[in-house]
Amino acid sequence: MKNWLKSFLLVGLVSGGLAACSGETGGESSGESGESGEPSGEITVWGWNVAAESMELAVDGFKEQYPDVEVNVEDIGRLDVYEKLTVGLASGGNGLPDVVMVESDRLANYHDQFPDAIANLSELGYDEHADKFGEYKKSVTQNEDGEFFAAPWDVGPAGVFYRTDIFEEAGVNPDDIKTWDDYIEAGKTIQEATGTKMVPIDIAADDALYRMMMNQQGAFYYDEEGNIDVASEESQKAFDVIQRLHEEDLVLNNNGWDGVVSATVNGEVATVPFGVWYSGTIMDQAPDQSGNWDVFYLPAFEEGGNRAANLGGSDLVIPSSTDNESAAYAFVEYFTTEVDPQMKALQEKGIFPSLETTYEEDYFSQESEYFNNQPVFQLFADEVSDIPVANYTSDYARAFDTMSDTQASILLDGTPIEEALQNAADKLESETGRSAN
Repeated sequence: MKNWLKSFLLVGLVSGGLAACSGETGGESSGESGESGEPSGEITVWGWNVAAESMELAVDGFKEQYPDVEVNVEDIGRLDVYEKLTVGLASGGNGLPDVVMVESDRLANYHDQFPDAIANLSELGYDEHADKFGEYKKSVTQNEDGEFFAAPWDVGPAGVFYRTDIFEEAGVNPDDIKTWDDYIEAGKTIQEATGTKMVPIDIAADDALYRMMMNQQGAFYYDEEGNIDVASEESQKAFDVIQRLHEEDLVLNNNGWDGVVSATVNGEVATVPFGVWYSGTIMDQAPDQSGNWDVFYLPAFEEGGNRAANLGGSDLVIPSSTDNESAAYAFVEYFTTEVDPQMKALQEKGIFPSLETTYEEDYFSQESEYFNNQPVFQLFADEVSDIPVANYTSDYARAFDTMSDTQASILLDGTPIEEALQNAADKLESETGRSAN
């Protein structure tokens, strides 16, 4: 994953100096509106994997409202979406479709580099939906003036997926885990009783646990002004917990995504702190473990502290180069603000909506046989409003790379936390030109 991020950052740096205008031809779009004044013509939508499939599921319902619009959803793969989008925006929109899916942590990079190449959705009327989303999701889809440049789609409220059978064998009650100190003590008990590690971490390549810990404290790589904040007290607290987990031999140093999944399926770890979307992976990869999984919120840093955080999520943007902005906006608005397409995406593809009106649906309160007969989706839904905002900035990729290296420096090389974090802040200051707190 780090190699992809480096490639993405390099493309962004090369293309950042090119003019981003909006007058070029985009995807295979035609027409603006029919004789009735309603949107008409053809639009193309880019996405990947189950996200593209989710948008495809919405087409029939969309056409009931807009029968004169033809929608082509193309699954072109995640890496291809970003490569083509970056090059297309830099060249004035050449080869781009009418709607593109972008992960939330990548949005700021595109908006900052190509502000005029992405349609202002507020000017098209999206502000009327602002109160349908939580503060976190709005913070990543709105610009500094509070205008939407992307439509909020899925969100990744975080939790700790855990093996109920392993906890029971060790005599650990998950309800007693309220702080990270409790989590460490539970891990020690579980390892002594069962020999099972507590948590998988790809130490040299992914700082996901650190990011969740930062977000739950209301902090991130950068503060709300965009200053580098990785040497903060919150950052030190996060790595203190991660270091203690490692020192107690509770961390399984896995290799990439496949390593996390293997550790999950093979029972090598008792817990997996991750976004809600991981529920689908567990059910798909370990169908025989139904009933042996459950979820609790991230532990707090102090008794009674915040236990909500986000990991992952994506949104929809409309390139300004579209020849059919009216139809593109109609699809984006329908897909992200109507309950039916969001529920289909959740129920059939496991994509968790940020549209808060969906949380009133009975589906959220239904017990899941797989997850210990608990209403796990309600647990995640109840968390969304408490997720602190995060300022990803256009330099997110640099910080991700740097902090993954910093994690390895602390855990594998033994660099003291304070020294390692200061080194990281200095490196980011040099690379980004931003001030470090």
